Amino acid sequence: MDYMKKISLMVKEHRKAIGLTQLELANIAGVGKTSVFDIEKAKQSIRFDNLVKVLEALNIKIELTSSYEGINNEKA
Repeated sequence: MDYMKKISLMVKEHRKAIGLTQLELANIAGVGKTSVFDIEKAKQSIRFDNLVKVLEALNIKIELTSSYEGINNEKA
């Protein structure tokens, strides 16, 4: 299963678990209902900023890691 499908399932399960409709979640997150629908359908055309808003509204945290040592070991 690809990452977007995993995220879409996570969003849908969290939304339903707390009893929100797609429209209610969209209003809380400050995005359009279509954005929530597209995220839950794992559409490839979703905007990253809208995805982040929806994840934050549901208190879902995603950790990004890299196998490229230069990013993690780079000095500020």
